[in-house]
Amino acid sequence: MSAYLDNSATTKPEEAVAKKVYQMLTEHFGNPSSFHKEGLDANAEVRRAREIIAKSLSCENEELFFTSGGTEANNLAIFGSAMANKRKGNRIVTTAIEHESVLESVAELEKQGFEVIRLEPNSDGNISEEQIFEAVNSDTILVSMMYVNNEVGSILPVKSIRKAVKKAKAPALVHIDCVQAYGKYEIKPAKLGADLVTITAHKVHGPKGTGALYIKKGTRIVPRTYGGEQEHKIRPGTEASPLIAGFGEAVSLFPDLKEQTKAIHELNSYARAELEKIYGVKINNSTDSSDYILNVYIPSFMTSQTIVQHLSSQYGVYVSNGSACAKGKKSHVLTAMKLGDKVIEKSIRISFSRMNTKADVDELTSAIRETVEKYPL
Repeated sequence: MSAYLDNSATTKPEEAVAKKVYQMLTEHFGNPSSFHKEGLDANAEVRRAREIIAKSLSCENEELFFTSGGTEANNLAIFGSAMANKRKGNRIVTTAIEHESVLESVAELEKQGFEVIRLEPNSDGNISEEQIFEAVNSDTILVSMMYVNNEVGSILPVKSIRKAVKKAKAPALVHIDCVQAYGKYEIKPAKLGADLVTITAHKVHGPKGTGALYIKKGTRIVPRTYGGEQEHKIRPGTEASPLIAGFGEAVSLFPDLKEQTKAIHELNSYARAELEKIYGVKINNSTDSSDYILNVYIPSFMTSQTIVQHLSSQYGVYVSNGSACAKGKKSHVLTAMKLGDKVIEKSIRISFSRMNTKADVDELTSAIRETVEKYPL
């Protein structure tokens, strides 16, 4: 038996997705830009995927640009916006709990002379609407914020960004990183007031290596790469048609959102109740956070990285000690929440998908209970 509970890092691809990718690699392997039958067949699959994903966002096909994933899409959104609008202002507003692809991008822009405002979270990992309104001024050219935090699941007030931009009469573009929200919440860029939205395939049971950036029609950004006509020159280069087709297939398999939301809420509530029965265990994120993520303090002498490896090797239970992209670095999210080194060094992230069951939670809690008993503080 095993329990995969690291779905915020990546999800298991659906069988139909794997079959679609294989079919593309073996049957429709042509270059999508070629004019012969093999190329046209591959191009048709890319168009189909674009239509499926665009429909899920209630946007036009032409507003969706494929990338290699969320990291590239975030870089394209941030650098592209800053370079396109640098004569209109100098301020960039973000938060201290963003994904590394956002934080490191704005840090680079800061070196180039842009003013970067990083909003600090409260102890629950939340940002307030008031903080956004205070930070956005008439000199702001970009506000970049995640919808759902990848470590503690806090749901940020992204719908307030457009209101703050309008109030400040700022020329700012609004970028929302929806990597942890897409497929779990209703993501409609128009309703969010977003000019740019980042999504990726491997968080929604699709393949790794492809994602997309929604760019509102009429929004100008500067490309990061050059050398081709693909994606309207915004992201040139031969399209990864097998992965893109797999992305489309994954989105076509999205279940009813209300039913999925109810099931995950029940699973989260069950997990919270079972974890709280274990002596010394503390849940770091509030019940207002996303039901897909639990951040949990484990009272063991082991550090979080060792706990993750122990649960994996001894019990076949797979969780993480923070963002997979951080590769073992101290959590900047928990640090920003000021939880203290003792908690930060012994906290793990549990993240669910629609494939998880109560049996997975039972395996998890049994493994944690035994670990705490065998290796206490």
